[in-house]
Amino acid sequence: LELTSALKETVGTRQPAIHHSRGWWRDWPVTMNQVLVVGQVAMSLLILVAAGLFVRTLSNLESINLGFNRNNVLLFDVNARQSGHRDPEISEFYFRLREQLAAIPGIRSASLARGTLISGEDQRPISVAGAPPDPANRYFIIGPYFLSTMQIPILAGRDIDEHDRPGSLPVAVINEQFAKKNFAGQNPLGRHLILWDDDKPARDMEIVGVAKNAQYGSLKREIPPLIYIPFNQGTPILPNEMTFALRTTGDPLAYVNPVREIVHRADSRLPISKVRTQKLEVEDGMREETVLAQLCTAFAILALTIASVGLYGTISSSVARRTGEIGIRIALGAQRGPVLWMILREVLLLAGAGLAISIPMVLGTSKFLQSFLFQMKPNDPLALGAAVMVLIAAALLAGCVPSVRAAHIDPMTALRHE
Repeated sequence: LELTSALKETVGTRQPAIHHSRGWWRDWPVTMNQVLVVGQVAMSLLILVAAGLFVRTLSNLESINLGFNRNNVLLFDVNARQSGHRDPEISEFYFRLREQLAAIPGIRSASLARGTLISGEDQRPISVAGAPPDPANRYFIIGPYFLSTMQIPILAGRDIDEHDRPGSLPVAVINEQFAKKNFAGQNPLGRHLILWDDDKPARDMEIVGVAKNAQYGSLKREIPPLIYIPFNQGTPILPNEMTFALRTTGDPLAYVNPVREIVHRADSRLPISKVRTQKLEVEDGMREETVLAQLCTAFAILALTIASVGLYGTISSSVARRTGEIGIRIALGAQRGPVLWMILREVLLLAGAGLAISIPMVLGTSKFLQSFLFQMKPNDPLALGAAVMVLIAAALLAGCVPSVRAAHIDPMTALRHE
């Protein structure tokens, strides 16, 4: 009789809480908390999707087949013209310096180029003999054995070597893309190319080799039709600063001091600059994507944490306010499973409301990230799906503790609390 009387009294005093769903305006602070939590969930999804897109972009860049071996290559720049070397002696100076560097113990091969495969962007008109110049074509000025130094396979013919010097037959090596575009189904070896300067033919070159495609220019760009040209056979752009590439048997940076000694011995006035490894240069080419991925991931974790704390606080407050109601439900025979689901359902409703708001926003705004992405679409289903799953998992985790606590409320304790 006493228990029945207490239950009736409790039900009568807690009626607004039991029918809270029909009278949400009676508890404005809780409603505002719920609105804030929904907003936090919506914002979290936006940042999670952005983080997913940038992380996948970085992953796509890191998995690119560069076409050359980035490991164990030391790069450094030398500008002999600054120390007084002039044409045509400057080309011979670079040629001899390459030979001296190649003789250093531990150097497997040495070459040089006007820039690097990642930074090179020479764009003078070049064409197959008898055809007009094609602006899509690119050329790269290199020294002897550059392709073998970078471990770019030769598919037909040969590499540029030490015999390709002033006075010898001007030659060139083309990549697969150039061969496919201009000599589909034909043998390109022995054919001729024309390098143009101010709308006039400046150099006639015979194709002596076909190299496998290798990345040239920005990592995000497709490999262009590319021609490799010896630096010392009369290019329109004279070789001022050249980048030397040394393939080593160990850590490339361990060879910096021997390299400095060789260069100083060749010309004591000549410094070397921009010492780095090829691997580091490739990583620098992804620096923007790396920073974006790291920043967005950090903000996504922060936003997810804030949303999870907000959900936890809101649900814990709700459980505390409904302690009497839940105790009565259990006293009247409610199983712990349905009670647990009742609380988790509130968590999922809040999370679902946030997702319903943010998913259309994601689909509408992600297109503005297109210029930052690589080999993927802005509305990437994998990034969106992963973000939604992470957010739902975080929401359930945040609501798990108060839900379990509600399911284990002791009816008598709840009645004393009332």
